[in-house]
Formats: sequence, structure tokens, C-alpha cells
Amino acid sequence: MKDDALARLRALRKQLQQPARPSRPAVVLPPPPSDRELFLREMRDVKPMPAGNRVHRPTPKPPPHPFQHQRDEQQALIDAMSDWNPWEFGPETGAEIVFLRDGVRRDALKKLRSGHWVIQGEIDLHGCNVDQARFAVAQFLIDCRKQHVRCIRIIHGKGLSSKNRESVLKGKVPGWLMQRDEVLAFCQAPNVDGGAGALFVLLRGGKPPAARK
Repeated sequence: MKDDALARLRALRKQLQQPARPSRPAVVLPPPPSDRELFLREMRDVKPMPAGNRVHRPTPKPPPHPFQHQRDEQQALIDAMSDWNPWEFGPETGAEIVFLRDGVRRDALKKLRSGHWVIQGEIDLHGCNVDQARFAVAQFLIDCRKQHVRCIRIIHGKGLSSKNRESVLKGKVPGWLMQRDEVLAFCQAPNVDGGAGALFVLLRGGKPPAARK
């Protein structure tokens, strides 16, 4: 037994005295090539064209927008809307303001007063002074003309919250409208649509407005 144990100790001591084997170095893989490297690798045989064979196409410039023409048109429209009060001379039925341009059938005004047509657009002038309201109405008429709108409502207010409880715009808006050729007729709106604080306006155009259902 002792002989076996001594033999095993000698064998273990011999193993420990032997030099250790060097370990293999770890293998480090290179990172995958980037998209740019792949592109350059594929294009390495491509040669640039000579400068004389290149075609230079200038970038087309967008057409100029007629801002000044539009501003002139708007200013002309505003300048044409003076503060002349037509109701010192024009038609009036009681407290109701009505207007029908010469050559327009009277049944057009009758339909307008009865609310026969669909209101295609409206503008509310509450909170505007005279100059602000004049510009707003002018711009509104320009937009209606571009969009072929025929029947509109202009809310000028009754003046209940203004000084002396008088509506300044109620007397000015009809005068502005009478000076515009595109305005064919206007009248006080029915009570359900504003009554004495609003106007129904019929504008010149192509297709007649649709009737209310």
C-alpha cells in the first residue's frame, strides 16, 4: 500500500515539474465592412467621365408669383369702397335695407329675402373698426369671386354693445356693397339668420346657387 502511494506521489510531482504548454491565442474576427466600404469596393473599377462629356442642366426656377399684382388688385378694391352712405338716397323699406342692381330680375331679390338659396359663405365683422371691416369685406369678396361663391351672409351687427347703441357698420356695409359690380342684390337677413344685424348678398357668377331644402 505504501509503495503504491509513493508511486502516485512521484508521478504527480513529475507532472508538476513539467513546463506548462502555452495556450492558443484567441482568434479576433474583423468587423463586417460598412455600406460605404462595400460601395467603394464595387466602384473601384469605375472611372469618372471626362469633364467635357458632362451635361449640366440648370435647375428650372419656379414662375414668379404675382404678389404685387394681387396687392394692387386688393388695394384698388378697397379704394373703390368709399364711406358714401347710399341710404340717404337709395331704396329703403321701413328699417329693412334692400338693394337690387339694374337689370336683375325682381324675383332674385324675392328669393334672396325668403332665404331660398343656400348660404355658401359668411363673414362676421364683430370687433372690427371701420377700416378693418372695409378690408375684411374687400378680401371676402375677392375670395368669393375666386371660388365662384354666389350667395353669402355678412354679419355687421346691430350695434347693441357699441356707443350710443348704434351700429356704424350697418350703415357702411351696404354702401360698400353697392359700389361693387359683382354684387347683384342684398337684403336684411331673416330673423333666424341674424335679422337686422346681417345681410344676405347675391353675387354675380356662373352657376346659380343651390336652393335650400
